[in-house]
Amino acid sequence: RCAGRVEVFYKNQWGTVCDDHWDLEDASVVCRQLGCGTALSAPGAGHFRAGSGPIWLDDVNCTGTEAALSYCRMKGWGKNNCHHGEDAGVACSGNASNEGQGDFHGALLSPSVDSSSRPMAFHASPAELRLVNGLNRCSGRVEVMHDHQWGTICDDDWDFLDATVVCRQLGCG
Repeated sequence: RCAGRVEVFYKNQWGTVCDDHWDLEDASVVCRQLGCGTALSAPGAGHFRAGSGPIWLDDVNCTGTEAALSYCRMKGWGKNNCHHGEDAGVACSGNASNEGQGDFHGALLSPSVDSSSRPMAFHASPAELRLVNGLNRCSGRVEVMHDHQWGTICDDDWDFLDATVVCRQLGCG
């Protein structure tokens, strides 16, 4: 099901949306932008667990007809009076089955939209990763758990930003 904490990508960083004034019209825009059908609910108060990092949006006020969340009225990027216990969420009528957006294995989904208003893929809770054959726990070949089996990641277009995400997820700086 398309449901989870709403996160947006801005200035090369994921952040959350505050639930101040968050309602069904706002959730409708997110669900539509992600191709997930109609909004069933717009839970707040960190219903899908508190996020981390910046809180990018606050006082979001959509009419429900906008093509993307970034077109809705808001306080301004990064301007908020919130804490992560107020992270906004959505529950949509559809499933996370958009072509080319991956297999999510029933993980808690965090719908996400970016500041350029293009639909983004759903991002599951962090995949289970490990580093093998390295000198310590923070070095080695990256492997990911998929369908209860460890596998490698292709290095095509792999770069420093990808490695930074892995390091952060593994608590390695």
